[in-house]
Amino acid sequence: MPDAELAADIRRLIADLPTYGYRRVHALLRREAEKNGRAAPNPKRVYRVMKLHGLLLQRHAGRREERRHDGKIAVVTRNTRWCSDGLEIGCDNGEKVRVALALDCCDREAMGYVATTGGITAEDVRDLMVATVEHRFGQVNKLPHTIEWLTDNGSCYTAQDTRRFARDIGLAPRTTPVESPQSNGMAEAFVRTLKRDYARVSPLPNAQAVIDQLPKWLDHYNGVHPHRALGYRSPREFIERSTREELSGL
Repeated sequence: MPDAELAADIRRLIADLPTYGYRRVHALLRREAEKNGRAAPNPKRVYRVMKLHGLLLQRHAGRREERRHDGKIAVVTRNTRWCSDGLEIGCDNGEKVRVALALDCCDREAMGYVATTGGITAEDVRDLMVATVEHRFGQVNKLPHTIEWLTDNGSCYTAQDTRRFARDIGLAPRTTPVESPQSNGMAEAFVRTLKRDYARVSPLPNAQAVIDQLPKWLDHYNGVHPHRALGYRSPREFIERSTREELSGL
């Protein structure tokens, strides 16, 4: 592929994904090449072409939080540990949308969410638990095996009724140390991704517009967004690949 053609393909991709750096752009190009039976450009060439055409991301000059990540959140097996966190999205008209989401700590899939213009309540978290369980296991009364549920110490997560409900359906509530909220770093990283790669580059006129866009954002994150820890594959690509490998090993 000539450099001019590669540059055109890169411009096409980042037109809709302006926050993507060269590694994620390379992952998307690799995905397209695999589908079309072509050889993918190597990462160094993608970097060189993006640099030559002024397409590299500008280095963020803001203050970087120097926070130590305590503990290992990632696991090697799906459905052994889930984590949850929340975020707030401000709208142009002054409204705010508050969202709580759940991730699998192995494949990073965003499995469920709740959104509201009020505060996230303990009842909202229980609804999130149900949505997450149903996403992975269907309409069951209890999980087939215990799964850890890792969160920070927000009152909506630590409420006695919520923790009791979690145990009743097979979740084992786990909270991060009070002095170390960054121990839930995987959920926090997802929150940053959702804000940077989706909310920041989307129209946010009012709360309803944000709520309407959330399913599209999460579908893109799960199906398209390359993740470094997954070999620059999306969560669903990783799941499909892992499932094929499991079946082939039977």
